[in-house]
Amino acid sequence: MNKPSSDARSTRVFCIANQKGGVGKTTTTINLAAGLATLGKRVLLIDLDPQGNATMGSGVDKSTLQSTLYDVLIGDTTIEQARVPSEAGGYDVLPANRELSGAEIDLVNMQERERQLKSAIQAVATQYDFVLIDCPPTLSLLTLNGLAAAHGVIIPMQCEYFALEGLSDLVNTIKRVHRNINADLREIGLLRVMFDPRITLQQQVSAQLESHFGEKVFKTVVPRNVRLAEAPSYGLPGVVYDKGSRGAQAYISFSAEVVKRVEAMD
Repeated sequence: MNKPSSDARSTRVFCIANQKGGVGKTTTTINLAAGLATLGKRVLLIDLDPQGNATMGSGVDKSTLQSTLYDVLIGDTTIEQARVPSEAGGYDVLPANRELSGAEIDLVNMQERERQLKSAIQAVATQYDFVLIDCPPTLSLLTLNGLAAAHGVIIPMQCEYFALEGLSDLVNTIKRVHRNINADLREIGLLRVMFDPRITLQQQVSAQLESHFGEKVFKTVVPRNVRLAEAPSYGLPGVVYDKGSRGAQAYISFSAEVVKRVEAMD
């Protein structure tokens, strides 16, 4: 497990979010966590999706867990007690399984219900450089806990027509949360994923993103890559499963770009 550092203010908490499903949120979260770990950063990945895909993709068996994020959110345990190491990825995981679905109901009657995750993270913040939160694709009380706890949102998206509509909805959600719940929340950047340069529409949408969002668009572009798709079935991040693949190399570059962007924010 990670050793404490001296200053929680230097810890960056990022949600990886998109209200559209199937856009590579979990793949991005896992590979960013592993990529940052290869750069010597101390990372906690929080699986905020009841499907538990980020848990399994990190090599953690969700069926054998003693405690999970659900137990943390309802106050039965702490992150220190519930986290487990991703041996292959080199980072810690606060795991999830289908039990997390019940948290929606249990949180409703709690005071500060949208800030339960933020409070839990604060207790371990000094132990990490980055906390990455893999959000579910719906705007739920779980997602709201993630956004309330985060300094920023990284938005992975495919360069397709309908993705632009979903992006508009998410940007509006971030603005509402910033205004009403978490004044620290901001858009960190847009990451183009599953990109195929042979498709003209994808090139056009990519150009639109760069034109409209400017420097908010990460320079790294993650290509559509079969090795990234295979990796979760082996319980490995893509950057570990096949370091030489185009997808893995892209995520390693993206990790370095995130670090550089964070340093520019300080």
